[in-house]
Amino acid sequence: MGDPLTGVTDFTEALAGFATGVVVLTVKDGRDDLGTTVTSFMSVSLEPPMVLAGVASASYLAEVLTRQDRWAATVLGAGQRALAGRFAAEGRPGARILLASEPHHRGPLSDALIVDEAVAALECETRQRIEAGDHTLFVAEVLSADYIARRQTPLIRVNSAYLGARW
Repeated sequence: MGDPLTGVTDFTEALAGFATGVVVLTVKDGRDDLGTTVTSFMSVSLEPPMVLAGVASASYLAEVLTRQDRWAATVLGAGQRALAGRFAAEGRPGARILLASEPHHRGPLSDALIVDEAVAALECETRQRIEAGDHTLFVAEVLSADYIARRQTPLIRVNSAYLGARW
């Protein structure tokens, strides 16, 4: 991963236009790597830079995120629809298997798996958990950001369908 986040301008650019984008959230729990596709992901603060990710409260991932404060969020590009689908599938295997054929690396700050060829990648540390209906909202400080200079079209999910072409 590149240099840690150095300024608010970079953070704003990284998330501008991606707040409704499809994000793969990953976390390392002991020997396991877990991940899921989330579409509830947004910027909540510029100083310090913070994001919010919504995860189903009944999921194993939400349970792990209550034990592991550091995790990664990868904003997927329009060409990564299949990857989003793999991470969203019921009964999916671990993140290492899902990413076996994709270029990826471990984030140096979170130890979570990060997709290499994405729109943006963030390493985050949870600062607050909020129960909201059937989801838990994880409010996290952004520890580092990468890929933010890429000019890709993000993968968007609207009304249960993925959109990847320019609107």
